Amino acid sequence: MVDTMSADELRGALVERIVSRHRALGLVLSDEIESALRTVPRHLFTGDVNLEAAYEDTAVVTKRDERGVSTSSVSAPWLQAMMLGQAGLKPGDRVLEVGSGGYNAALIREVVGPSGSVTTIDIDAEITDRAERYLAHAGYTDVEVICADAEFELVPGRTFDAIIVTVGSWDIPPAWSSQLAEGGRLVVPLRTKGMTRSWVLERQGDVLVSRGHQMCGFVPMQGAGAHRGTGIPLLDGDAVGLWLDEGEVTEAAALSGVLDQPRAEVWTGVTVGAGVRFSDQDLWLATTLPGFCLITASQEAIDDGIVALPWQYGTPAFMDGPNLAYRTKPRPVDADGELFEFGAFAHGPHAKRSARLLAEQIAAWDRAGRPAPRLSVHPAGTPDADLPDGAVLEKKHSRLVISWPTAR
Repeated sequence: MVDTMSADELRGALVERIVSRHRALGLVLSDEIESALRTVPRHLFTGDVNLEAAYEDTAVVTKRDERGVSTSSVSAPWLQAMMLGQAGLKPGDRVLEVGSGGYNAALIREVVGPSGSVTTIDIDAEITDRAERYLAHAGYTDVEVICADAEFELVPGRTFDAIIVTVGSWDIPPAWSSQLAEGGRLVVPLRTKGMTRSWVLERQGDVLVSRGHQMCGFVPMQGAGAHRGTGIPLLDGDAVGLWLDEGEVTEAAALSGVLDQPRAEVWTGVTVGAGVRFSDQDLWLATTLPGFCLITASQEAIDDGIVALPWQYGTPAFMDGPNLAYRTKPRPVDADGELFEFGAFAHGPHAKRSARLLAEQIAAWDRAGRPAPRLSVHPAGTPDADLPDGAVLEKKHSRLVISWPTAR
């Protein structure tokens, strides 16, 4: 029975689940990271949750704000393991962790060994105090814990072989690039067009170039790096709304009552197998559709058929004047329920046109070979002529370029 299992047994079972999940995602869990997961006593970092909860493969919330929103957590173990793999850590590396909690820093310390160094930073003194206590209790007294805003450099001239950010970030502050050694890796849950991906970015001079990415989700950055997008309610009570994240300007009044208008449907003929991930399609749509946004809805609004969304917390959509189109829940096209077709739904005076525009971009993504995106991060003020081809996103500190080099 679970309630008779020891911490070591629970930890071993957790590692087996992480190995299986990595395999399903097409990832490989290195021996060094697996050893760290089997060594670090996670339950010493998760507060007062019970032993079984400490070793579930889910995040453990450790602090909430006055509204009950999570502001700090011990991330899901599979995600921590994935990001450590992205960082490509090796013994002797100097590592900076942004967003503290203690457990992840202990994992990093196990991987880089006594010849490496680990510094973990958080803006919240309550979090760093707790992390320091937990690390000491677990025997990791050589991890440096700092309370500060990571938007700014710790010490001018100090560099790290890897920086691992464990909070959701909207931008890449100059401090992260300047503190990253040449050829070093920055692993960051970066939000673009409202969608968060854990990007692996390698420093090449004053430019950061991606070496891969994975889907993820994190509590948002606090302090000087905090950024909040714009919500547009379409129905009362947040039943259905839109989310814009890059400072886009829109006339919300133009969409008033749009969901009351008849719905147009366009099915694409583009299919995907059950369980096959297609999250890169979201970024393709974000970089090819003017007026891109995310549509959100309550489960009740979905159950009532007001909108037909596959994911209530943010599905690709776009505003086309007084029209609104969104990618609907894929429909099964075979008897076994193993193959699903993408479709576009739209409302508005020219709903059919808008649905077709969205469907055409889904088809274009398919014709291009369902490519993987590439991200490069350039300092703010970089001239257009010095940017590679692609969609440019303007941030506070940087200019991001998303391109599709593997597209046919």
